[in-house]
Amino acid sequence: MMAVCCTAFAQKYNSVNEHPRQKTAFQTSSPWIPQIDVRSDVAIVYGVNDNKGMKFEERVQSWRDRGYQTAFMTGIAWGSYYDYFLGKWDGQNHLGVGQVTKKGDTIFHGKNMPYVVPVQSFIEYMKTAIVKRVIDAGITTIFLEEPEFWARAGYSAPFKQEWQKYYGFPWRPQDESPENTYLSSKLKYHLYYEAIKQVSNYAKEYGKAKGQNVKVYIATHSLVNYSSWQIVSPEASLASLPGIDGYIAQVWTGTSREPTFFNGNKKERVFENAYLEYGSMLSMTAPTGRKLFFLTDPIEDRPRNWADYKKNYQATFTAELLYPTIDNYEVMPWPERIYTHPYKVANSDSMVLIPKFYSTQMQVMINVLNNMPVSTNRINGVNSIGVLMSNSLMFQRFPTHNGFEDPQFSNFYGQTLPLVKRGIPVQTVHMENLQYANTLSKIKVLVMSYSNMKPTSPEVHQYIADWVKKGGVLVYCGRDDDPYQSVMEWWNTKGNKYKSPSEHLFKLLHINPAFGQQKFKAGKGAVYILRENPKEFVMQSNNDAAYLGVVKKAYENDAKAGKLTIKNDFYLERGPYDIVSVLDENDDSKALVVKGPVIDLFDPELPVLAEKTIQPGEQSLLYDLKRVVNKAQPKVLASASRIYDASIAGHSFSFVAKSPVNTINSMRVLLPAKAVTAIVTDNTGKEIPDVKTSWDASSNTLFLGFKNSPDGIKVTLKW
Repeated sequence: MMAVCCTAFAQKYNSVNEHPRQKTAFQTSSPWIPQIDVRSDVAIVYGVNDNKGMKFEERVQSWRDRGYQTAFMTGIAWGSYYDYFLGKWDGQNHLGVGQVTKKGDTIFHGKNMPYVVPVQSFIEYMKTAIVKRVIDAGITTIFLEEPEFWARAGYSAPFKQEWQKYYGFPWRPQDESPENTYLSSKLKYHLYYEAIKQVSNYAKEYGKAKGQNVKVYIATHSLVNYSSWQIVSPEASLASLPGIDGYIAQVWTGTSREPTFFNGNKKERVFENAYLEYGSMLSMTAPTGRKLFFLTDPIEDRPRNWADYKKNYQATFTAELLYPTIDNYEVMPWPERIYTHPYKVANSDSMVLIPKFYSTQMQVMINVLNNMPVSTNRINGVNSIGVLMSNSLMFQRFPTHNGFEDPQFSNFYGQTLPLVKRGIPVQTVHMENLQYANTLSKIKVLVMSYSNMKPTSPEVHQYIADWVKKGGVLVYCGRDDDPYQSVMEWWNTKGNKYKSPSEHLFKLLHINPAFGQQKFKAGKGAVYILRENPKEFVMQSNNDAAYLGVVKKAYENDAKAGKLTIKNDFYLERGPYDIVSVLDENDDSKALVVKGPVIDLFDPELPVLAEKTIQPGEQSLLYDLKRVVNKAQPKVLASASRIYDASIAGHSFSFVAKSPVNTINSMRVLLPAKAVTAIVTDNTGKEIPDVKTSWDASSNTLFLGFKNSPDGIKVTLKW
């Protein structure tokens, strides 16, 4: 039995020593309170509103006082901008700038809070009333959130005026033709591109005038999600703006649980969807060198129950870790709603605060993110098959034109899910980034379709054709029969007379698919043409075999890239961590067994296992004890707290653990030998009661469990 005694200590917060980096962050509209002291590097303070008797600047300072770097976030398409909307700012009521549907309804985000058409007065308000105040408060990192224009909107007077200015001819109702829809979406895209360009440039210039290096990021849903949800946003184009330093990829259960079709069955596929969403954000930014934060959320916007939140949090969390080149994370949004708001218990009508076991597991997971390394490893299997995407995916997401529909965004999922479900970690490739040489440098087979997107310029086709002629293999899927093929665009204007954009691509490749031939040679490469729309691969049962067969031939025979490995799992080694997802809806229904010893990081008790079995439809995060670099050196391997002031002296190891109040810590500590004493005290030196300890001789690790404190719990271990 180990002695638990007390020793006095004082822990002083020091932002310079504790947080010299911006690797992890969370966003909050709350001032600091002990229940939400998550201990990430950065507290992103949301909104400039003064509320509850506290000014914005005081709210910021409350986080600085606890050792946090501070950043700022606010909506760029909506927000609590009541002084603007209701006329206090400039004497004019601006509720009329809201996005309006065909029925004449304004789309609101909240009371007196419309989604806006970003007219110049709104842009000026964002600059002078929001950004200026934030920079004056000493904040130099700004996140502009969710530049969103709903596809169903586009009928307001301000939008009609912007149409006339942009196109030079009067507004046309988007519901009357595919071309009008396409033109409307392009304008929505342009308006937010220009708004962000102006606001980010202002932030940079104003900061520079004050001697500050201001960084501006965009917090945005993925292109996959916006296209699925019928929202238009600038997305990839922003990565080339000099005023934009990077993105937060807003992917979480709420976006990833959108049902998809596969094998004729429509249902939620949270892991697979999250994997594709994070991938699309990575492909959007990687060639530009912009910084990218991955977000996930332990709960979601819609009311569910704690069991549902836990299951899907594990799925999305695993998906984000499977991208080993990203090591910056927004660990959660809104900790105040996670820690202090009650939600349902499964199979019950009772509402409770976050269960202790889940808050412990969650904190273990977010502290893993504090330590997650970049890795050159890749997911097991074939990593060199890409699917082409474009911002124009958002331009065709209108319910129906000429009977043509794309239910649940299935023309995209038809290209991706048949591969993902066979354990092929397909990459997404952004058309807008083809100008960068490294965009296709690791891709052997590129799948594309113009069933749900269109090329943004003729140069796109030149990049693709050049890549094929140098040895790349292209798989083109589509009937080219959607009504957007003939919209007013570059391939049918200014002397071009192509009936569909693919005709221009095929001409550059010197191939003619008119006679039904499927395969063509093009320089050192090859082209396959499948005259089916990709949605047919997934909306119909057992209808993706031909598609898979072509991808297999393209990869093995034409690209000569080796065997196309079909399996039912994704597995990645990343530092000491094993990241695993076993896929269901696969002919292979075997579980995956990972040999130990490993610590199960999804179990709040942090057990050491001789082996871990992961069933189809499940994910796992493990700490592989075989990959501990120096087993003779004491180290906290996993903890539901952040560790500070670790110190080794002789046969003693001490550290301070910090985490939110009203939560329980679990930690597993590696020691050279069995501990004989564990001294656990709070920041006043008072003994902590009910400390749980157990020794695992097989791994030389000590388990500790005790109540957390944001003021710090000091642990001293002796052996």
